[in-house]
Amino acid sequence: MSQAQRRAVRTYRSRLGERGLARFEVLGRETDRALIRSLARRLAEDTPAAMELRATVSRSIAGEPPRRGGILAALRRSPMVGADLDLARPREEGRNVDL
Repeated sequence: MSQAQRRAVRTYRSRLGERGLARFEVLGRETDRALIRSLARRLAEDTPAAMELRATVSRSIAGEPPRRGGILAALRRSPMVGADLDLARPREEGRNVDL
C-alpha cells in the first residue's frame, strides 16, 4: 500500500470513530452475507428502530424467555380503551333442521 492509501484509510477510520462506529471483520456463511450487512447497516443507525432491533437480537442470543404480558400491554395502549363499546350479541337458538 502506498503512503497516500495508508493515510486515506487512517483518516477514514478516524472519521468512523468520531461517529461512534468501528470497522471489524466477521466470519460467516456466504449465504448470510447480505443478512449480516443489512443487520449491521440497520444497527449503525441511531434510531428507535435500531435500538429495538438491538434489544431483540440481544434477547434472542442471550436465550432469555420473552417477557410476559406483552399482548395485554398492547391492548391497554390501544386507542379503543374507554370507548364504551357494546359487544353483547343477542342469543339465538338457531334454526330447525330436518334430517
